[in-house]
Amino acid sequence: MAKIDEKVLWGAAVKLRDKCDPADYKNVVLGLVFLKYVSDKYLAKFNELKAFGDGREHDEDYYIADHVFIVPEKALWPYIASYSKDESLGQKIDAAFDELEKKNDELKGILPKTYSKSELDKVALGELVDFFTTQLKMEDADGDFFGQIYEYYIGAFATYIPQKGGEFFTPQSIVEMMVEILQPYKGRVFDPCCGSGGMFVQCSKFVKEHRGKVDDISIYGQESNPGTWKMAKMNLAIRGLAGNLGERNGDSFTDDLHKSLRADFILANPPYNIKDYWKPSLEGDPRWVFGKPDTKNANYAWLEIMYAKLAPKGKAAILMPNGATTSNTEDDRKVRKAMLEAGKVDAIIDLPDKMFSNTGISVQCWILNKAKVDTDVLFINATKLGTMISRKLRKFEDSEIDLIAETYHKYKNDEGYENKLGFCNKASLEEIKEKDYSLNPGRYVGVDNSNQLSEEELNEQLKQTVTELFTLMDESKELEEKVREILKNEIK
Repeated sequence: MAKIDEKVLWGAAVKLRDKCDPADYKNVVLGLVFLKYVSDKYLAKFNELKAFGDGREHDEDYYIADHVFIVPEKALWPYIASYSKDESLGQKIDAAFDELEKKNDELKGILPKTYSKSELDKVALGELVDFFTTQLKMEDADGDFFGQIYEYYIGAFATYIPQKGGEFFTPQSIVEMMVEILQPYKGRVFDPCCGSGGMFVQCSKFVKEHRGKVDDISIYGQESNPGTWKMAKMNLAIRGLAGNLGERNGDSFTDDLHKSLRADFILANPPYNIKDYWKPSLEGDPRWVFGKPDTKNANYAWLEIMYAKLAPKGKAAILMPNGATTSNTEDDRKVRKAMLEAGKVDAIIDLPDKMFSNTGISVQCWILNKAKVDTDVLFINATKLGTMISRKLRKFEDSEIDLIAETYHKYKNDEGYENKLGFCNKASLEEIKEKDYSLNPGRYVGVDNSNQLSEEELNEQLKQTVTELFTLMDESKELEEKVREILKNEIK
């Protein structure tokens, strides 16, 4: 399979710099990548079928059976590319998306048709089309390859475009960690704030990697932002994943599109610290199982609606800002106390800083478990893990994801779990009560000083360093004298 050249991909985005609003970059670039991908795949299949010489290349069933989108002639990339220097290019691209939606039911209403907007620089758009014509070849690519390009752009633009309303692109390594903890082999997977669908993609990858059947998981999602909702549907469609994201975008608090759903797994990264989410219709909502949440901060409201959506044996992995584990507003503390006393908090994982590309906020992962009956909680301090992949960004290595997930599973299965100073600790409800129901892992795992030098060792190391320094100073003095002698001889 083709490999992603990130320099090529980012080079395409740079062509739009100062030519349109940065917030539109994502839609403009991803829409064209999508169009190029479906066209390349269709033409490759067309040529393959044409070789039989019996006209089967005109039978749509052959394409559908191979999960290839039907691409009408005026939506094919060579046709679009022929207009790259023409003023009508934007209209041609929009018309191409209309044609695609007419021929492919799963794409209806989700493709971006904004290329004819007057504010979009037509010269830059033409250059971008030419760039993809020569640089982006996807005849042999599969849906996962397109998905990798898609995820690259989503992440890259998350760095470039400021976040709004507490929403952050979820880094792949964190999603992988959440999936490895929940292990969604079979059942209903739900994300009530699904963004571009990254959680679902990682779930499907997990199932494939463990030789399961993707059809064994059912995907349900909801997203309030209409543009992001469309991108999530596109992301699933291109990978051949069937998912119910609702007939439209909708707010999970006031417009629940999956009222009867009870999910086996929930993975979510909701927008943090939203202040204006509360509406009068939420008063007395049956989803407030642990009490009415704070009306001025949505963090615990998110935790409660996700818990309420779980099936009797369901589990949830939910990302929250660090402040949620120690919030002492009256309602937050009351809800947290009720969750703990009911034994529904399974684990709290403290994540490293610099994991998110567009925010410095510190984040923790909550594991909720509806079937859990004991009141112990596993605390994991993963803040020392992760590798810096750039000056500002860190990611988990596969071995670190395995370490976190294995620690959780050993704890759950009671198979060889041991507390490890500075990393993990299983705390009882009594211990948590003593700390005023705080769920900050740092208060439970302690500090591992085993690698610190003793005073004697420090003194010995200091002596060695001073001795080495004196030696270097002597050598430097000798070298200086030799240089002086050489220079004096040169003058003579």
